[in-house]
Amino acid sequence: MASLSLHLPHHRLGRTCFRPIVAASSNGAPFSEIKKRGPFVLEIPLDKIRRPLTRTRANDPVKVKELMESIREIGLQEPIDVLEVDGIYYGFSGCHRFEAHQRLGLPTIRCKVRRGTKETLRHHLR
Repeated sequence: MASLSLHLPHHRLGRTCFRPIVAASSNGAPFSEIKKRGPFVLEIPLDKIRRPLTRTRANDPVKVKELMESIREIGLQEPIDVLEVDGIYYGFSGCHRFEAHQRLGLPTIRCKVRRGTKETLRHHLR
């Protein structure tokens, strides 16, 4: 069975980062196989996340400003949820946190990634 350890916490400029690391694997299973079993947390560049529902509603500018201040002071506390389909990331939640990161000029955002099929993606787009 592959073992997985996390560096907890790793402080860098006031932010806590969690980085998955493969410690050892008795059966030779690569880390990519471990990730297929359930959601995992990853830092993803903002420009790699598609936001297909951004035109359906506007973000509350007061909430975005408050999040910007919080993220600047203590970092992102809750990752956004993204769906990964065929190597492409789709964000359907965390709109305010995503915009706050954009406005702060941050290159990446912490995401809870779930893998899905094209059918799952079509379901979310309905």
